[in-house]
Amino acid sequence: MFKAIFTNSFGILISRILGFFRDLLTASALGANIYSDIFFVAFKLPNLFRRIFAEGAFTQVFIPAYASSKNRAVFAANIFVIFLSVIVVITLLVNLLPNLATHAIAVGFNEKTIEIAEPFVAINFWYLPLIFIVTFLSTILQYKNHFATTAFSTALLNISLILALYFSADKTQSEIVYYLSFGVVIGGFLQLAVHVIAIQKLGLLKVTCSGFKYLKTKSIKVKNETKKFKKQFFPAIWGNSTAQVSAFLDTFLASFLISGSISYLYYANRIFQLPLALFAIATSIALFPRIARYIKDKNETQALLFLEKAFWFLTFLLTASAIGGFILSHEITWLLFERGSFSAEDTKNTTIVLQMYMIGLVPYGLSKLFLLWLYAKEQQLLAAKIATFSLSSYILFALTLITPMGASGLALAGTISGSVGFILTVRAFGVKNFLDILRNKKAIYLIIGSISLIILLTILKGYTSVYL
Repeated sequence: MFKAIFTNSFGILISRILGFFRDLLTASALGANIYSDIFFVAFKLPNLFRRIFAEGAFTQVFIPAYASSKNRAVFAANIFVIFLSVIVVITLLVNLLPNLATHAIAVGFNEKTIEIAEPFVAINFWYLPLIFIVTFLSTILQYKNHFATTAFSTALLNISLILALYFSADKTQSEIVYYLSFGVVIGGFLQLAVHVIAIQKLGLLKVTCSGFKYLKTKSIKVKNETKKFKKQFFPAIWGNSTAQVSAFLDTFLASFLISGSISYLYYANRIFQLPLALFAIATSIALFPRIARYIKDKNETQALLFLEKAFWFLTFLLTASAIGGFILSHEITWLLFERGSFSAEDTKNTTIVLQMYMIGLVPYGLSKLFLLWLYAKEQQLLAAKIATFSLSSYILFALTLITPMGASGLALAGTISGSVGFILTVRAFGVKNFLDILRNKKAIYLIIGSISLIILLTILKGYTSVYL
């Protein structure tokens, strides 16, 4: 288990380091203004779907269904054709009607800004069909316990965007956004290429392609399996995508605030996503195939044992990250972004947003772990109900806090939403099971470690504040 977690974490770390370097260059080139807002809006929707597919619903429904299928290759091909067809149609519609798509993403933009943003929204959306194919291939690889390719491939997107910023260094801000948008699409092609190579090297290409060969004649044999997959997939999307939908609504609501608000949310969320992806997402990806197999074999005792180990591993790391991220939020933001067009005022505003995000790191990260239990037991509908309550709480608090707190109020609403989701997920997992996990001597070490870290970081902050 820990080998797979390490592989995922290391790959994500490399990707995130490159991602932060990309954001550093983006902040320097564009700052926090209308053009940075436009690019983040243009990339928001395809990135939303990427997170839903790559980090959630598709993988968590596909792996159990694929494992139990009697015609795996045909089943996989059938699912691939159905989903890719729908995604390509949506992408074509966005490119034919970019004005409507842009209005839907950023209602608060005025007509002039909408007109500027349209071509960027259309270009960025071509990333969506590419990343779906990547997700499909990565799920096949995960089933074979191969995680490295997917973990490291996201770095290719960041490399593509870094090169786009490099080659557009002497261009206008509008031209820089064009370079970035095409860089997103090129990054998608690069991710697809390495997954195809990995599938071929593992000897899975012929098996995977055979499903397409016999799809027309044998699709009837997987009709019931496909129907069951669809029935489970749509609740799984809703159950997995609360944070992504909240982030999308952040952009929607922030478009009504002062210029730069969308960028403050973006930069702060990028920092917040590092420990979340590095620890919570990496752990859940590595753990899910094994948990699913234990549940399928009716071996819940072993599944709970693995979950308990992962819980304490994750709790220690997320708690340390949350404390460090909150106390040193200004120093982290200053170090990463304050240069070029990114001003001290931008650092101040981003810092407040980051603190609001960091409060919710532990509950949100741990909820991902316990959601694995629900998906392994094919309780997608229950997870969807939890997501509905969580998202409803986000909307309520976002509308309440946006006026007095601005962008930071939206971040705090997301934190409250994540906490509500965690409480409801633990309740669905079983309060008794959760308390059994907590009855462990490791709890006292967590408390002592947290207090020590708070004291240490507070002292460190006192010294660094003299120089900032």
